[in-house]
Amino acid sequence: MKSGGIEVVRGSGNVFRDLGHVSPDMEQLKAVLAAEIIKMLDRQGISVRAAHAQTGIAAADFSRIRNANLGRFTLDRLLSIINRLGSRVEVRVKVRAVLPARQSVAC
Repeated sequence: MKSGGIEVVRGSGNVFRDLGHVSPDMEQLKAVLAAEIIKMLDRQGISVRAAHAQTGIAAADFSRIRNANLGRFTLDRLLSIINRLGSRVEVRVKVRAVLPARQSVAC
């Protein structure tokens, strides 16, 4: 067993920020919307092909969302997909000051 301590880093709450992505807030919001789309498909028990038939959106797009391949999607496109699946989105905005660099805690 190593005698050194383990470094624990407290995350910011946004994995994309923690990984140094260029637009972490945008990517986090896209991931949240994609997760909601996946939950809707699962709750309704419909396949990507059935979702295509219901919404007119390509089955390949639903497959991309299921695989978290969100690079081709804009926020408005994801919102449109949610609307076409029969739901509405309520948005609340909370603006916070940027926190200083991550803090490490030795255990």
